[in-house]
Amino acid sequence: MNAHHRQAGNAPFVAPNSIVRAIWGSADTILLVFAGSAAEFALNRSVDWLFFTGRIPRDPIGRLFSTARFGQEIACADRVTAQQTLERINRIHAAVERQRGATMPAWAHRDVLYMLIDYSERAYALLHRPLTPAERDELYHVFRRVGEGLRIPDLPPTYAAWQIDRARHLARDLAPSDYTGVLYAQYRRHLGALRYRLLLEVQALLVPPDVRRMLRLPAQPALRRLLWLYPLARRLGLRPLLQRLLIPPRYLAQVRQLDAGGIPGAPRAALA
Repeated sequence: MNAHHRQAGNAPFVAPNSIVRAIWGSADTILLVFAGSAAEFALNRSVDWLFFTGRIPRDPIGRLFSTARFGQEIACADRVTAQQTLERINRIHAAVERQRGATMPAWAHRDVLYMLIDYSERAYALLHRPLTPAERDELYHVFRRVGEGLRIPDLPPTYAAWQIDRARHLARDLAPSDYTGVLYAQYRRHLGALRYRLLLEVQALLVPPDVRRMLRLPAQPALRRLLWLYPLARRLGLRPLLQRLLIPPRYLAQVRQLDAGGIPGAPRAALA
């Protein structure tokens, strides 16, 4: 391998100053990304694929951390390592499809990718500020490369075109089903009553209006009035205390490791 190829391979998959690293290098924003995705997953027409493997229904929070590990391995890695991670995800998907004897539809893969894009933007806006137009373009450009690495076809060329396709997918691919209630029962079982109530409040702040309506989430979440406390808690060094209050003890160490850019020892699982 010549010097040029070694240098290209060692280049980061995501630029060090990218907004994507700011989002995916923080436990707080990652948890919000998956809180929103957990709501939308429960309504998606392809949710039966989650039940086929049984991993999310059995341990939805544990699956969150294993998925976050993949996301960080891509966002914080060099190009070669990121591509290896994407290929590993492709192999996992292919194994599930062989086991089921069916192919997961391309629109379902796009739905999952689109969730990660949308809730990355929404999470950062909720905790910090809205993304600038350039940051939105950067966010989409990075995730489009992820989608290409996962061999997802027909991805829109630009953020603006993605917004149109995202709206189309939301209108077409979401509906309550028996799986919706089963997943939410598992969320409550693993979180406990108080943390589950907080999850619903957070989801109500994050999700698009149609998702909020279908899940009957609070129309005026009380949590909105408390968001000003978040930057204050960070400045006062109270973030670890908030995490102890909000996160089940068995997952606390994994949450804190998200800030370090990885989750040592977390089980491996696919992004979808």
